[in-house]
Amino acid sequence: MVKDSGKAGRSRVYDADSDLGGTRFIGRHIAECAIALGHRVTLFHRGDSLPVGLPGATNVVGDRSRDLDRLTDRYDAIVDTCGFLPRDVAASCAYLRGKSPDAVYAFISSINAYRDDCAPGSDETALIWDTGDPNATEMTPETYGPLKARCEGIVRAEFGERAFIVRPGLVAGPYDQSDRFTYCVRRIARGGRTLTPGEPERRVQIIDARDLAEWIVSSLTARRGGTLNATGPQYRLSFGALLEECRKVLRSDSEFVWASQAFLLERGVQPWSEMPLWVPDEEGGAWDSFSAARAMENGLVYRDLSATIRDTWEWDRRRDQDVPLKSGITAEREALLLEALPSS
Repeated sequence: MVKDSGKAGRSRVYDADSDLGGTRFIGRHIAECAIALGHRVTLFHRGDSLPVGLPGATNVVGDRSRDLDRLTDRYDAIVDTCGFLPRDVAASCAYLRGKSPDAVYAFISSINAYRDDCAPGSDETALIWDTGDPNATEMTPETYGPLKARCEGIVRAEFGERAFIVRPGLVAGPYDQSDRFTYCVRRIARGGRTLTPGEPERRVQIIDARDLAEWIVSSLTARRGGTLNATGPQYRLSFGALLEECRKVLRSDSEFVWASQAFLLERGVQPWSEMPLWVPDEEGGAWDSFSAARAMENGLVYRDLSATIRDTWEWDRRRDQDVPLKSGITAEREALLLEALPSS
């Protein structure tokens, strides 16, 4: 991932993804970006998503919980996108620092590392969780943020100034396996009366995975350390404006039917899972308004939202449309809710 340093051997990157290793979403974009720029890349993954690995990279198949000794080279930069459990992160940090004492370690954290009571517009000085269990053996939605915060501390303790902590919010684009943003694109492309949650003026934040990847690669090349939020875009984006841009780019005839959060909650509609990009006011905190000013000062740039929408749609169209999305309300349940709306 990083430029050849002039040292003996090859310049490498250790990239752990949700599949362990640059074969899915953020990790894959990072790996592809690094390869395109001529960096020598090693991916450590289980071999589930891309059994033959990623072309142009050295692929090492294994599980981070027991197979770290399969990584035998010296690395200039390390990218960890799947650090969820402190014990796993502690093991990888200790092992890889022993192999590569001068490496930069990029840890992909999350804005969920911040406490729920952060004020809108918070930056990197806001308080993070201090309740993550260092001995946790599993992650839940409730423990995700605290465990990420605990993992951050481990990376800092091991790598010091060479720890690069990245806190994204909602990440979108091709290869997104969560289907949160993809649901919005697919649903609007389908057209017709479309159930939309909350208020059109409420703020949303979104960053294209490719912008995130390009910034991470350039940051590692510059050997940047520190902790930075990586939310987006660079301007205030409302949910209504996001949907209108989707409708425009996709040339859709969607008619947005706005449902209040009270209506949705009364009927048990689940935020994020059934209605992606919606979090009730009392649960949201600052999740949709974190400042990324420091990241922008350090080189983070954003492509047009229209490109993210178009490319996500084109990628999604190549997938099996009969496979249910992992996020989003079913057409049948949406129809029932539309009928129940007072304005219907």
